[in-house]
Amino acid sequence: MAEAFSDKYASSTAGPPAKKMVHFPKMNSSLPSTSSDFRRVLWTGQYSQVLVMTIPPGGDVGEETHTVDQILTFTSGVAKAIVGGETKQVDAGDVVVVPAGTMHQFENAGPTPLIFYTIYSPAEHNPTTVHKTKAEADKHEDDGTDVPPEWTQKSKAENMAK
Repeated sequence: MAEAFSDKYASSTAGPPAKKMVHFPKMNSSLPSTSSDFRRVLWTGQYSQVLVMTIPPGGDVGEETHTVDQILTFTSGVAKAIVGGETKQVDAGDVVVVPAGTMHQFENAGPTPLIFYTIYSPAEHNPTTVHKTKAEADKHEDDGTDVPPEWTQKSKAENMAK
């Protein structure tokens, strides 16, 4: 039996990562399509974080602005991307960069789930975050329980002093 996406790519641990390679094979294949979580953190480092997101048909990420840079790689579906007031269609295989402080929104504009990876630099979420739905994600952000750990917010000088 095939291993479920959620089992294969369990969330990161709560502490700083080990100094070793992290490998996510076949991430541009059909494997991510087995992920039904709205948001799942895959890895969190001292200066960046990797997530996979799945937006159902008719759904969206929600209009937002981050204090961190965000890079999105789309692997499945079609999106209407609104970034800094500019609107574009985004397809599987496309990459979108959202600079820190830029208002943005991604809407699923197709009949199938919209799936993409996002890299935040530095981290934007708790390393163990798994949100099954947008409503759950919104609740955890609103109540302050989905925040990055302190160790991801340190300066390079602080991290190198260890």
